[in-house]
Amino acid sequence: MEENIYLDKLARRDIKPTAIRLLILKNMMEVGRAVSLLDLETLLDTVDKSTISRTIALFLSHHLIHSIDDGSGSLKYAVCDNSCNCVVQDLHSHFYCEKCHRTFCLEGTHIPVIDLPKGFALRSINYVLKGVCPECSSLPASHS
Repeated sequence: MEENIYLDKLARRDIKPTAIRLLILKNMMEVGRAVSLLDLETLLDTVDKSTISRTIALFLSHHLIHSIDDGSGSLKYAVCDNSCNCVVQDLHSHFYCEKCHRTFCLEGTHIPVIDLPKGFALRSINYVLKGVCPECSSLPASHS
């Protein structure tokens, strides 16, 4: 039954299901946070790096996932919910933990609407909050 969730997500975005695509999507969803290509390569150490890159590009082009520039120097990727079309109205905030370097989608926290001057056309917004995630903030401080 669990596999039906992944098959449904691929079908909603008109992506032909393959074993690799299902594996990558499953891993991205199970992690529960945004992941970088390096994260995926580490998680899926038996999958060719170029296959992972091509699959991420396909997922992006079909709006199955979205990319996040969290300022860490490495793009992160997260699975979109079923109602997302990756338009400005669907965008949400992200949180980057400065301690563990993980990035989380804050889907309930929408990006503020900015009134742009005449002639400007908005295509995307990158709204990243930075601080310490709940897991890291509950850890005892290390004394060095």
